[in-house]
Amino acid sequence: MANVVVVGSQWGDEGKGKIVDWLSERADIVARFQGGHNAGHTLVIDGKVYKLSLLPSGVVREGKLAVIGNGVVVDPWALISEIETIAEQGVLITSERLSIAENATLILPLHQELDALREKAAGKGKIGTTKRGIGPAYEDKVGRRAIRALDLINTDNLPAKIDRLLAHHNTLRRGMGEPELDAAKVLSELVEVAPKITPFVKPVWKLLDNQRRKGKRILFEGAQGVLLDVDHGTYPFVTSSNTVAAQAASGCGVGPTLIDYVLGITKAYTTRVGMGPFPTELDCENGKRLGERGHEFGTVTGRQRRCGWFDACLVRQTIKVAGITGIALTKLDVLDGFSELKICVGYKMGDQEFDHLPASEDIQCAIEPIYETLDGWSESTAGARSWAELPANAIKYVRRVEELIEAPVALLSTSPERDDTILVQDPFED
Repeated sequence: MANVVVVGSQWGDEGKGKIVDWLSERADIVARFQGGHNAGHTLVIDGKVYKLSLLPSGVVREGKLAVIGNGVVVDPWALISEIETIAEQGVLITSERLSIAENATLILPLHQELDALREKAAGKGKIGTTKRGIGPAYEDKVGRRAIRALDLINTDNLPAKIDRLLAHHNTLRRGMGEPELDAAKVLSELVEVAPKITPFVKPVWKLLDNQRRKGKRILFEGAQGVLLDVDHGTYPFVTSSNTVAAQAASGCGVGPTLIDYVLGITKAYTTRVGMGPFPTELDCENGKRLGERGHEFGTVTGRQRRCGWFDACLVRQTIKVAGITGIALTKLDVLDGFSELKICVGYKMGDQEFDHLPASEDIQCAIEPIYETLDGWSESTAGARSWAELPANAIKYVRRVEELIEAPVALLSTSPERDDTILVQDPFED
């Protein structure tokens, strides 16, 4: 029985929520391995909509164990709010159902405030963060001054750790002309929230090892997309963690040999939220049409997503970097009704051509896409559950995507409903 890692192969927002939910029915455990509550995912189950940010998608299904790994940065207040919200929808989260890695770093209000202050000070040079404190929390983790989930178990040890944390943050705040933080206030906030979080705090690495030994299937769920990886993405317009599949191992405390299949969630066109290069972006009627048909607004921020044609050159690159075995192609139905469709097969800058996206920010902003044009289709693909229900040109589009990205389509999604999915290859039976 295979263990599967799910990652986004573009800039996030590829429809991972639905696919992870679809796969979670075949899994025993769903584990988040990086990111925080800056990336949202929407699930539609029997007509009911669940909007999650920090909780793994599997929590909405009975009998599934949800895990937040050590690679995730956890905002305790946001997590409690999310738990309360889905409780109102009939999903009760208990400590038997959810586990948080004891060594997971916490996001504090001071991280969110610093995030917002930096974005404001950056002006036109801002990164476009969600201002949820993700980056500053990861900085404190690397700087070895973070407050971690296990620190909430014995709050008597918190004062010294808070002093160490504030020695750094208050220095930053003085330099920005901001008032210093009060250690007593930070302590009281943590002491107050601790009892609501500590029941979930466990050695996740041990839990996953025990489940593995019992033959349980694990689904590792990533947030954002490979192009937002802090090392391999469009730096500096990236997130603050590694989003590639390899992070599933270190972000949950398991060995890489536990990973059997990597599924890359891939939108049938391309979108991006926030700042940064976007070679195939469409600032025209076609881009507007993709955004309207695809309901392209961020789950967390509500920000409108930038839209463009499918970039096969980019996805081929992320498949290599992330070790993607096969892709789940989503939102094919959004392309219904276009008379012609374009796919980016490379880039050019003057007389120079590229078969990949160069790491240089200057080049990324200067290149132009090289397009291949395909015939579109007028028939509807919405809700299709077999190849026989797809128009011939839609099948040709999918097959050409496979050729260009050098990876097979394992699943094909034709609507937000979980059952509107064509299964070509079951990742759990690879």
